[in-house]
Amino acid sequence: MKHICLPLAFTISSAFISACATPPVLDVAAAPQGAYVLDPTHTSVNWSLSHSGLSFYTARFDKISGALDFNPNAPTQSRVDIRIDPKSVSTGDTEWDETLATDGRYFDGDTYPEIRFVSTTATTNSANTGQVTGDLTLRGITKPVTLDVTYNGAGKSFGIPGATLGFSAIGKITRSDWGMDYLTNFGIGDEVTLRIEAEFNEKQ
Repeated sequence: MKHICLPLAFTISSAFISACATPPVLDVAAAPQGAYVLDPTHTSVNWSLSHSGLSFYTARFDKISGALDFNPNAPTQSRVDIRIDPKSVSTGDTEWDETLATDGRYFDGDTYPEIRFVSTTATTNSANTGQVTGDLTLRGITKPVTLDVTYNGAGKSFGIPGATLGFSAIGKITRSDWGMDYLTNFGIGDEVTLRIEAEFNEKQ
């Protein structure tokens, strides 16, 4: 009986997943309006900077939360609020992670336990691309940052009720603007590239 039931269960499960695996809807206006919450499992914030011109050193943050107020009829009126735990910085080297997270020359996470981005304005370039400008608060300093954003579409995330919206974004900041100029005179890049992938689930 086990040999019969397991393949049958797998077949039913596979058929169910196939039926649900529809491509995302790219029409912004077709997405449900309202409140969304960030899905941290399917979100990444990566940053990179020049390492003496030899390579681009890359790291990420592992603890991210946020909310999106989405208006499909007037996308530029949508608002996003993202919060990052600076002590969740991840480079693949736990000892170096601790230094970056807590040292006053870097993120100083004990003193400033949150990185926050709150959008203020948005513009569109096309049906699915645009710029989002917001206030980035890092190490207690708040300055505007503009991100180039692509709307990847609305769809269903397996096991999640309601709609899911997907976005990609890229931007650049100058780290010395937030008081992190350590080693810039030794060739460690001042310009930091941000690469973001994010999914937001419709709030239930």
